[in-house]
Amino acid sequence: MDGPRIRVAAYVIRSRAVPELLVFDHVGMADAGTQVPAGGVEPGEELSYAVLREVAEETGLPDATVLREVAVDERPHPETRRPRRTTFFLLRAPEDTPDAWLHRVRGDGADAGLTFACRFEPLPLRRPLADGQDAWLEQAGI
Repeated sequence: MDGPRIRVAAYVIRSRAVPELLVFDHVGMADAGTQVPAGGVEPGEELSYAVLREVAEETGLPDATVLREVAVDERPHPETRRPRRTTFFLLRAPEDTPDAWLHRVRGDGADAGLTFACRFEPLPLRRPLADGQDAWLEQAGI
């Protein structure tokens, strides 16, 4: 049997009056829910590089900074039930990052061509994130 799919997820924080978390929604796909940047790690890719790549690919934000690893979540995919291991990272966005923007995903991955509505949400979040992605926010210390 193959091992788990290796993934990363990003808690990108912007410091304002209260900490804010970068989230996005799929434009035209409300059932996908609000998410944080996350995705697969390529063979041989360092996890810290993968999380920066995923943030840039899914949000267009090129200048986030990795602060630290937060947690490793080992839960099966909610639909396929295949094993997966997701490492959550805490990142910082520049304070002058816009409050909200639209980003069209480029490349040849599964998200290519999709448009994501990105925004910063004040913490604590008013609603849970899709797929339990908010499970480690408290452990992140934000």
